[in-house]
Amino acid sequence: MTTSSQHPPALGTENPKPPTPTPAEVEDMTLDQRARLAGDLDDVDVVHNQRKWPIPGTRAEKRAERAVAMWFAISALSGLAFLVAFVAWPFEYVAPGEPGYLTYTLYTPVVGGTFGLSVLAIGIGVISYIKKFFPDEVSVQQRHDGASDDVARLTVTAQLVKAGKDTDIARRKLIVRAAGGAAGVLGLGLGVAAVAPLVRDPWKGGDNAALWVTPWKPVNGETVYLRRDTGDPHEISLVRPEDQAPGSMETVFPFRESDRDNEEALIRSLRASDAPVMLIRLRPDERVVHRNGQENFNYGDYYAFSKICSHLGCPTSLYESQTNRILCPCHQSQFLATEYARPVFGPATRPLAQLPITVNDEGYLVAASDFAEPVGPAFWERRYNP
Repeated sequence: MTTSSQHPPALGTENPKPPTPTPAEVEDMTLDQRARLAGDLDDVDVVHNQRKWPIPGTRAEKRAERAVAMWFAISALSGLAFLVAFVAWPFEYVAPGEPGYLTYTLYTPVVGGTFGLSVLAIGIGVISYIKKFFPDEVSVQQRHDGASDDVARLTVTAQLVKAGKDTDIARRKLIVRAAGGAAGVLGLGLGVAAVAPLVRDPWKGGDNAALWVTPWKPVNGETVYLRRDTGDPHEISLVRPEDQAPGSMETVFPFRESDRDNEEALIRSLRASDAPVMLIRLRPDERVVHRNGQENFNYGDYYAFSKICSHLGCPTSLYESQTNRILCPCHQSQFLATEYARPVFGPATRPLAQLPITVNDEGYLVAASDFAEPVGPAFWERRYNP
């Protein structure tokens, strides 16, 4: 009689890890098989998994579903309110004490509040859905370093889809519709908010359209002086040719005598985005190239260029007298002052707008007219003639 002895399996081989299937084999698996395989590949041990609503269709489940849908509905309504407020709410500046000032001051709170409520509500809705409908699960996973392989990437999708099936999202039409509406309205609002600032009618306002006219435009033939900013808007410091040394630059702003006792007008002329001008006095005997049609825009060695960069509107506040270059500190565009401020370096592609200047009978530097072209960056319907 023969006997045989049984040897115990080697340590660590009691539950050998199944071989990893090929991507082609994974493609042929069902959704449940892929999800199960994803857990095996990630060394995930599901200790506990219980559905929140074992019996579908109960009153408690319906209440939970309506509660989640309510938050998505609030998000959709808030997003719609944000969209309407952003497009239709009056946003043009209104001075204190004037009709419409309260409406103007509420623009930012209304737009910010409705947008914030929309984002908050959709976040609460997502969290509520997870807490009320995702299964109670306790899993233990071993940590792995390195990138996932092709099989892991294929199976993780199945895990996500199965998680959606486990929460019965397909039959919860109220939540799906509310969430879809919230996401759609919020996405539309964000799209409008992103595009709307780029859309502006350059002819709104007719002959005084804001994109074509600056505070330097003479009104009713009134003289527009070149004025310094001394820090006190009530102090009027006008500029004479003898005030500036050769090879120097000074920032000037428009001033009209009719604005002298009007505090709001004085402040507005100093703060208007298209008002600052660089008054440059070149050194004697500099070789200067004038732009076609602008040969008489200067007064002797004095040249006035808009400080608003033609690239993205930053202030070109630096002047290098040795090279006669005007520099924009934002994106490093450089303009040559001796050649009608044409760009010679950086992303800017158009010269700075030149202000026509002269000296009046009182000996002050004044604007001969408004700029002959729009200042600052390009916009639709703007044309550049070199």
